Amino acid sequence: MPTAQGRPRITQAALDGLYATWNRREWVHPDPLEVLYDYPDPADREVVGLVAACLSYGRVKSILNSVRAVLGRMGPPRAFLAEATAERLREAFGGVRHRFATGEQLAALLLGAKRLLERHGSLNACFVAHLGEGDATVVPALKGFAAELRAAAGGLDAHLLPCPTRGSACKRLNLFLRWMVRRDAVDPGGWSGVSPAQLIVPLDVHMHRICRTLGLTARRGADGRAAEEITGAFRRFAPDDPVRYDFALTRLGIRDDSDLDGFLRRWAVPEAS
Repeated sequence: MPTAQGRPRITQAALDGLYATWNRREWVHPDPLEVLYDYPDPADREVVGLVAACLSYGRVKSILNSVRAVLGRMGPPRAFLAEATAERLREAFGGVRHRFATGEQLAALLLGAKRLLERHGSLNACFVAHLGEGDATVVPALKGFAAELRAAAGGLDAHLLPCPTRGSACKRLNLFLRWMVRRDAVDPGGWSGVSPAQLIVPLDVHMHRICRTLGLTARRGADGRAAEEITGAFRRFAPDDPVRYDFALTRLGIRDDSDLDGFLRRWAVPEAS
């Protein structure tokens, strides 16, 4: 997909090589994704994934500590939510805090998840209920899913549950969908009814810098339109799985044993004058 910066120079062979090198379980730590591997039952894993994704902002060590603190108070997540009352949730998580997120907000998020489970049977079924037959991407369903969860929770601040209708890239919710929908050596999957072809790249500042340098977007901000533009560019290489390269690309610059600067120097598209 041509952009205002020019056609991307990077090749599918280069991206596939990156995928083969980095898209492996041994390179996951430290990453919130790793906590999902402890839950083989998809009914538990989707609840864990929602918690891990919503708390995935800030330093990764702090994220992992916060996610494990929440999960440690739950036991088997699906069974815990089935029995939990609003009061019990507030008592269980009252002392938990993750940056701007309070224990009360975490309890509200889990109460919302409980209500969706009661209403639909699973978070998967709730999401699919918002997915139209002709939807090319998950964007419309993500808006409906987030709105229903927010309403069921009694209202949540956008920093814990991003609002797709405001033009946000919704990195954490798209990360949650990547974990739930894709299945390979890294992403555990577990959902049905949503195609990997419909996913949107979980875009943050780090991924935006990489993709902008590679000429996959000309947008200066890491917003929703940039995420969709970048996904469209990746669709040229992997039309059935455009988010395929996300994990491997984000290892660059995060792991000390990677060479982000060297990779970008090789494949960078010059800025338009």
